Amino acid sequence: MLIEPHGGKLVDRIVTGKERAEWLSKADDLSKIELSREMLTETENIATGLYSPLEGFMLEADYKSVVEEMYLKNGLPWTIPIVLDVTTEKAAQLAVGEDVALTDQTGQVYAILHLADKYTYDKEKEAELVYQTTETEHPGVAKLYQNGDVLLGGKISLLRRVGHEQFNQYRLDPKDARELIEEKGWNRVVGFQTRNPIHRAHEYIQKCALEICDGLLLTPLVGKTKSSDVPVEYRIESYEVVMDKIYPQNRTVLTVFPAAMRYAGPREAVFHALCRKNYGCTHFIVGRDHAGVGDYYGTYDSQEIFKEFKWCGDLGIEPLCFDYAFYCKKCTSMATSKTCPHDEKYHVSLSGTRVRGLLRNGKRPPEELTRPEVAEVLIQGMAR
Repeated sequence: MLIEPHGGKLVDRIVTGKERAEWLSKADDLSKIELSREMLTETENIATGLYSPLEGFMLEADYKSVVEEMYLKNGLPWTIPIVLDVTTEKAAQLAVGEDVALTDQTGQVYAILHLADKYTYDKEKEAELVYQTTETEHPGVAKLYQNGDVLLGGKISLLRRVGHEQFNQYRLDPKDARELIEEKGWNRVVGFQTRNPIHRAHEYIQKCALEICDGLLLTPLVGKTKSSDVPVEYRIESYEVVMDKIYPQNRTVLTVFPAAMRYAGPREAVFHALCRKNYGCTHFIVGRDHAGVGDYYGTYDSQEIFKEFKWCGDLGIEPLCFDYAFYCKKCTSMATSKTCPHDEKYHVSLSGTRVRGLLRNGKRPPEELTRPEVAEVLIQGMAR
């Protein structure tokens, strides 16, 4: 039996048929807001139910409750604000109660916002509570400070999907992922989030999780990341290699996660878990410094935060928390501090920054940490 979506029902705000045609015919006479591709994708993520139970961009009461308490006003856990920002000038042109067309930069209408609220907000307070810093060197904080000064809230009706040139074979809406999980007969499904290419530490914890679960849902993030991260096409290709050669194909599914990175550390770890719950996952892997950046969060802060939600009872999805994995020359295998008794001098590990540096210089990371076939993909990709 599938796990319930967050809130008990998978949201569906996709409009079709006659209703869609009527909204498109009305759109010319509506006020319009031009959205970036990233925000169009956020709108779509709401409509497909990936962000269930949200049916639109947050009203002020939910926004404040999420920022301050990590719960929606209805009592459901939620840790990341999902909001639509505009300038003060644009907000003044809009009236609560009206329908607003959301367009791309060419003017094509993608959705309707049923405007129910507009409000100002304290960016510094949001930065401090959500990102645990007000420093603009933090990419999430820098982006927040660039946003408009007014937030718009209200349900959305999606009229048009965002077109993609890449990874369409791996783009599953939550309802599609749930149908696939049901077809496979999986009861215990573990989700994995990453913005990095796969390496042996990932492989180790994923296979450990597969020992206690029926299936593994690999969900590499394909939304916007920092420019220093490995380009998304090479990350996906690295996963294709292991899916084809290393993993049991009848127990793994690859579906891309169409959201941008916030780099919000602990709060984003919970957000990622709830989104995987909506995909149909019962368990979620939380590793070292999940969704972190720089030195803004403690190594295991993203695991500790789950304890604030009565361990996982409030969340409805079970976190699988793993220590930092490394290769031990004495054990001659991957291990963690929980399983390895040997001195650190026998441990082989590299930071993501160091690995990216090696790849850019055409050098292979140690074979103990990166499979040769994966390294080859990444070296060729970084050299293109």
